Amino acid sequence: MRTTFLRTAAAALAALPALLLAAPAASAASPSPSASGTPAPANKAGTSFLTAVNLAPGQDAQVNVSTGDYLYWAFGAAEGRTAKVDLTVALAPSADRHDPQTWSVEVFDGLRRRQSCTDGTQNATAAKETGSLSLSCTLREVRSWAEPWSGDPLPGTYYVRLSVADVPQPDLGLPASVQLRVTAKGDEDDAQPEGGELKAPLVPPAGGGAATATAAAPDEPEEHWYTGWFSGWNSRWFWTLVGGVLAALAGVAGYTLTRHPRGRRPARYGSVPPQSGAPQPGPYAGSGQS
Repeated sequence: MRTTFLRTAAAALAALPALLLAAPAASAASPSPSASGTPAPANKAGTSFLTAVNLAPGQDAQVNVSTGDYLYWAFGAAEGRTAKVDLTVALAPSADRHDPQTWSVEVFDGLRRRQSCTDGTQNATAAKETGSLSLSCTLREVRSWAEPWSGDPLPGTYYVRLSVADVPQPDLGLPASVQLRVTAKGDEDDAQPEGGELKAPLVPPAGGGAATATAAAPDEPEEHWYTGWFSGWNSRWFWTLVGGVLAALAGVAGYTLTRHPRGRRPARYGSVPPQSGAPQPGPYAGSGQS
């Protein structure tokens, strides 16, 4: 029995190198999903612009939702590209629904301005017996420049909002599932329209380099002979002293104009004649009562 055990152990040790060499080959034969280069689908959605789920380029979304919720996703669009949003909504079983449902998809730019769709079904209604519905929206081509007052699509972040436009009250909260896919076509070389030129960005980039710094530098003020009087570290003390002297002179002049010397009266009032003798008694001064 001891000999059989030793032979089994020796056979296992001999086969160990072969197993170690075969393990990398097995792992290479079955690559993981991340090795294919396609991001895994997002399994959640936001409920507002601030909580929108960011989708990477080429990333889809597969989310289980409740009927009546507002769902938000965000994706990036470059100039010269035309983005398209496709959604498929799997509704709750028809036995649980009461009436048709209408779903709507909207796309907003980074400034939360609603962008118009050139093609696709933005609003779709599913009958009570229908199990799913499809929505889509094709945006206009993203431009590299636009007038400040226009609503043309510019490069940046875009938001997708999926909502229920019309649903019976008892159907609110029923489970549903959503599949979202964002695709884009076009070339950046075609982003610049004929005759158009972006003279300056609508929002200057932060740290745009020497060219941006030179363009944004303010003009130096023109020098005059009195320029030094209103600038410099000593200008404050100089103007404080001048103001104090002027205030003192104004006080002295005001006192001189409003006050008169003591013991003298202005000549226009005339002099007061001196009083002499005792005061004259009244008509009842000598009478008395006994």
